[in-house]
Amino acid sequence: MRLVIPSLIFGCLWVVGGSAFGQQTTTSPPVGEHQDLSWYRDAAGARQPIQSLADWEKRRAQVIAGFEEATGPLPSRETLPELAIEVSESVETDAYVRQTITLQAEPGDRLSAYLYVPKGIAQGERRPGIVALHPTHAIGKGVIDGQSERPNRAYGKELAERGYVVIAPDYVSFGGETDYDFAADRYTSGTMKGIWNHMRCVDLLQARDDVDGEKIGAIGHSLGGHNAIFLGVFDPRVKVIVSSCGWTPMHDYYGGKLKGWTSDRYIPAIDTEYGLDPNRVPFDYYGLLAALAPRAFFSNSPLHDSNFDYRGVEKAAPKVRRIYELYEVPDVMRIAYPDAEHDFPPAVREESFMFLDRFLKTEP
Repeated sequence: MRLVIPSLIFGCLWVVGGSAFGQQTTTSPPVGEHQDLSWYRDAAGARQPIQSLADWEKRRAQVIAGFEEATGPLPSRETLPELAIEVSESVETDAYVRQTITLQAEPGDRLSAYLYVPKGIAQGERRPGIVALHPTHAIGKGVIDGQSERPNRAYGKELAERGYVVIAPDYVSFGGETDYDFAADRYTSGTMKGIWNHMRCVDLLQARDDVDGEKIGAIGHSLGGHNAIFLGVFDPRVKVIVSSCGWTPMHDYYGGKLKGWTSDRYIPAIDTEYGLDPNRVPFDYYGLLAALAPRAFFSNSPLHDSNFDYRGVEKAAPKVRRIYELYEVPDVMRIAYPDAEHDFPPAVREESFMFLDRFLKTEP
C-alpha cells in the first residue's frame, strides 16, 4: 500500500480552523450575515472588502469556524490509526467486484462500507476514486447499490460500472451503523462524525495502489448530497463534488423550519443553541459552497424538491459563483434544475457522471 500526501489545490493552501489542515484563530460572521460573501472581518472585527484570494481565504476560515461552532470541531488527524480493513463478503459482477468491508474509523469504532473494484484494471494502472454517500434510508449503502425501491439512487454501482473505484460507507444510524451510539462518542454532532468517517474513506482510496490519489470525487443524494458538500469543505483531496437534492440556504429549507436538522445524526445545536432560528445559526450554504472553490461542483436542484427549495439555490448561486470567478474558474460550477421532485433522474444523473469524467478521467 502507498500513502499519498495531500497536495495544494491550484497553489492555494487550505486552512481550516482547528483541523488537520492548519491552525488559525477565527470568528464566524455575526448572525444574519452569511448571505453576503463580499467581505471578511479583520482582526479588529471590522468589515473589509474581499479583493483578492488572500482576502477570501480569511473569510473561508471564518465560514469553517462558524460551521464548527455548530457541529463541533473536526478532531486532529495528525495521528491516524491503521485502516485495518476486514472483508466479510465479495460479490462478483461482469463489471466489478463488490466487497463488504469494515475499516477502522478511529480506535474502538469500525465503519461499514461497500468497496467496488472495477474489473480490467491493468498492472500499474490507477483509476479515479469516488466516495459515494447514500440518502436517508434504513438500508444505508444498499440504496446506492440498487437494493431499494428507489430506482434512481444506484449511483454507487453505476460509477463502478463506469470504471471508478468506489467506496460507499454507511452513515451513522443506517445500514451497518444502525446501532451507533451517539452518546458514547467524542462528537457533539452526527454531522461531524460523518465528516470524520468520510475522510477515512478518502484515506482508504489514497492508500490503494489502483487509485490515483489526485483524482478523487464525492457524490451523494439528499443526506448524501449535503454530506458530499461537508466532506469537500473539510477535505481538499476531494477534487469534484456532486450534490443531488442536498442543499438550499437555511431560510429556504421548509421555509426556515429547521427541526429536520436537529436529531443526533445531524446537528442538535441548531435547536439547543440557536433555537431553530436560521438567523442565529452560525453558518449557511452560501459560505459552505464557496468554500469548495476552486474545485468542481455539480448540483442537481429539481424544481419540485419539497426539501431543498430550488428558489433558495437560485438566490445563493450567483454569490457563490463570484468566488469561483475570483479563482477565474466559473465554468467548474454547474447547477441543473430538472423538472422533477426530490429525485436524481437518469438524464441529470448521467450529466453528473459526465461532469465527474470531465475532471477526473482527463489529464489536467
